[in-house]
Amino acid sequence: MSELYPAYRQLLESGELARRAERALASLEHCVMCARECQVDRRADSGVKSYCRTGRRAWVSSWFAHHGEEDCLRGWRGSGTIFFSHCNLRCVFCQNYELSWLGEGRPVDAAELAEIMLQLQTQGCHNINFVTPSHVVPQILEALVLAAEQGLRLPLVYNTGGYDSLPTLRLLDGVVDIYMPDFKFWDPAVGREMAHAPDYATVAAQAIKEMHRQVADLVIGPDGLARRGLLVRHLVMPGGVAGTREVMRFLAKEISLDTYVNIMPQYRPEGRASLHPTIDRAITSAEWREALAAAREEGLWRFSMVRSSQARSW
Repeated sequence: MSELYPAYRQLLESGELARRAERALASLEHCVMCARECQVDRRADSGVKSYCRTGRRAWVSSWFAHHGEEDCLRGWRGSGTIFFSHCNLRCVFCQNYELSWLGEGRPVDAAELAEIMLQLQTQGCHNINFVTPSHVVPQILEALVLAAEQGLRLPLVYNTGGYDSLPTLRLLDGVVDIYMPDFKFWDPAVGREMAHAPDYATVAAQAIKEMHRQVADLVIGPDGLARRGLLVRHLVMPGGVAGTREVMRFLAKEISLDTYVNIMPQYRPEGRASLHPTIDRAITSAEWREALAAAREEGLWRFSMVRSSQARSW
C-alpha cells in the first residue's frame, strides 16, 4: 500500500497532528476520553482510579502481523496489530479477558509505541491496527506524531468496542483511515448485564454515526485491501441476546445500506460467561444463519464472510 497517502500525513505537515496530541494529553487531567467520563486525573502512572485503570502511559500486551483479521485488512502480509491492555468496557464474555480485565501487558512510552508502529511497517504490514484504543487516544496521538516524523505511512485502523465519546472521535477526524467498531448489543438491560454499560447502544450508535461522517462507506481497492471507511463488527450471541436485527436495522436506516459488516459466528463462553446462563454456550449454526438473514432482510449486502476454515462446521 505504499502508493497510499494516509490522512494523518497532511495533519503532520500542517502541525495540526501535534496540536491534537497536545489537546488530548492535556485532557488526561480530568479524563473524559471515553464514554465513561470518569474525570479522573490520569497524569500519573500509579494509583489511577479511572475505569480503564490506565495512567499516563498506554499498556501494550502484544504486537504482530495479524493474519486472522478480515481479508481486506490482513491481505497477504498481515495487519499490523497492537493490542492495548485494559478496556473501558467490562464484557463478561471477553475473549481477551487476560488483557481487558486482568491488564496483561506492560506500560510503554510514546517513543516505544512509535517504534512498534515503525517495526510493523518494516515487517511489511498493510496497516496499523489499534485494538481497544478508546482509553489511550492521547497516548496514540502522541506516539503517532513521532512515528510519522520518522516515516510512518501506513493507514490507521481504529479497532474499538464501540463505547467511544464524540469529542474524542473528533480529535481523530483526519487521523484515522479505517474505523472498525463493534456494535455489541441493542437492549440496555443486556448492555448492563454483559458490559456494565446500560447506555452502550446509545453511545455506540452516536459513535458509529460520527465515524461514518468522517470516513464514509468502506472503500476496497482492486487488490482487495481496505483503503478508507467504516467496517462494523457484530458478534452473534446465544439466544439472540445481542439484538442482531435491531443493530442491522440501525446500520441500514441510519448509517448506509452500503455499510460493510462482519457478522461474526465465533462466540464462545470465555471470561465470566459461565456466571450468566443465557450465554454459557456457543451459538448454533442456525443462529448464525438467522443473523445473516436478518441483515439481508434489513437491506444490507456487503458482508465479510466466514472463511472456509471457520465455516467447516457451519
